[in-house]
Amino acid sequence: MYFRRFGLTLLAAAICTTSAFAQPTTGSSTISRSFTFSPVGLASSETAQISVVNVAVATSGGTAASCTGTIAFLDANGAAIGAAAGFTVASGKIASASLPFTKANASGRAEIRGVVSLTESTTAQAPCSLLVTLETFDTITGVTHVYQGNGTVALPEPAPGMRHPM
Repeated sequence: MYFRRFGLTLLAAAICTTSAFAQPTTGSSTISRSFTFSPVGLASSETAQISVVNVAVATSGGTAASCTGTIAFLDANGAAIGAAAGFTVASGKIASASLPFTKANASGRAEIRGVVSLTESTTAQAPCSLLVTLETFDTITGVTHVYQGNGTVALPEPAPGMRHPM
């Protein structure tokens, strides 16, 4: 008898939980997605740079493509190096943020990683699809030493009439 009552209680809780997840969230007006690059070493003669390009096109209804977010660099302990750089890019446009070694607060060599965070309003439906890269290059000559390219970082398209789930 006890196990049957426990089982029914558990089933009821699972149904209520599933119903709660199916409801659109109204408590927040933005959602975010982040992409973290693999760690990379930065020598005293180098600069790191992260670039983003929006490859989305306008919707058939004419909504212009636009991506908004930040680019940040983190040290080996996961602490931010300086302030994150904000960006807003339209279709085909590129934004970049650089970190020269002198700003990395290290001596000899610094282990860093980059993070691109993408933010979108839950009410706005502008198309956004980012290609992201991280590179290190010789600060004087501009010769690239490390290149990390990645696929697309995109916010999912919500179903018509629905808000993004949180």
